[in-house]
Amino acid sequence: MWRRREEGPKTCPFTLATAENREGNLLEPFLPAQEASLSRSHPRSPPVLHYSGGVAVPHPSCDEHRKEKRLLQTGGEQHALGAAKEIHIPPPAGVRGLRLGVVIGLLDVFTSTASYQGFQDFYLVMPYMRTDLQKIMGHEFSDEKIQYLVYQMLKGLKYIHSAGIVHRDLKPSNLAVNEDCQLKILDFGLARQADAEMTGYVVTRWYRAPEVILNWMHYNQTVDIWSIGCIMAEMLTGKTLFKGKDYLDQLTQILKVRGHPGEDFLEKLEDKAAKSYIKSLPKIPKKDLSVLFPKANPQAVDLLDKMLQLDVEKRLTATEALAHPYFDQFRDVEEETEAQHSYDDSLEHEKLSIEEWKKHIYKEILTFSPIARKDSKKRSGMSL
Repeated sequence: MWRRREEGPKTCPFTLATAENREGNLLEPFLPAQEASLSRSHPRSPPVLHYSGGVAVPHPSCDEHRKEKRLLQTGGEQHALGAAKEIHIPPPAGVRGLRLGVVIGLLDVFTSTASYQGFQDFYLVMPYMRTDLQKIMGHEFSDEKIQYLVYQMLKGLKYIHSAGIVHRDLKPSNLAVNEDCQLKILDFGLARQADAEMTGYVVTRWYRAPEVILNWMHYNQTVDIWSIGCIMAEMLTGKTLFKGKDYLDQLTQILKVRGHPGEDFLEKLEDKAAKSYIKSLPKIPKKDLSVLFPKANPQAVDLLDKMLQLDVEKRLTATEALAHPYFDQFRDVEEETEAQHSYDDSLEHEKLSIEEWKKHIYKEILTFSPIARKDSKKRSGMSL
């Protein structure tokens, strides 16, 4: 199902089989099976199959992802903020960044309506990726494949963290992959500036860092590193590492593996109820990860241990994780790029009604400069 590429040691050593290969199309079973409606969008866009609130499967003539946002009537202010941020997040710099970067780049954004009247939905146009990591988690990953894919995840994190962004919702379904094993990080609707006030109600439960569960208000960018550690562990075994039934059980599952935290950790907790709850738990010893992952590369186990530290101050940053010897086979320091500009967090402080958000998003659509389509607004006929 995975084929080796005859290329240099720093490049992808394998690829997903496609329909043209005798091995069969590995991705075909994972493409969306739900019904879709073929509709013509804005005249500058080819026909596209789209789903409300999800990632679209393009028409065969298209080579781009289209993600419909249908949220301005019922989604509420926070939902509208998330939509606006997906337009606002800085893409990897330049054409080279879009080609090589592992953060999804926004190629275009448009609406099917020709004026503000009737504006209810819009479409984000992104590079087309065949599937996501969640849909291929059932397949066995070799150590080499895990190295390559996790390395790409961390490259993406270094980029967004350098812009002052915390993703906050990293999970397998937000990691798109294609036949060439290229990976891109998706969905920045929950992203926040690193030093912003943050609540605990983010990130799919199984990939939540303990400081998110404990509702620390000022957790840092390493919350994303914890999520990558959980994803990597799942790739090693095919099973979710911390599969809690609710947020308290999630914390219990984490402590069963990582052990009861020391007093220095507890003193850092701002939430008194969380501190009291942890102190009431039995003193669980820390498990040896090499026992939990007996078949794993010792370097992989060492990296996991450093990414899954309970204490955020002891957890690796993205830059530190990239320098781990586990990635020596694939590491290319020149491609571990940083953002040229910091994230503009002005949207975070806006207190707008739904109607005001509609106007804001519509203006963003009018002023967006599509990649390689600099004349598109001239042809759009849209007006406010």
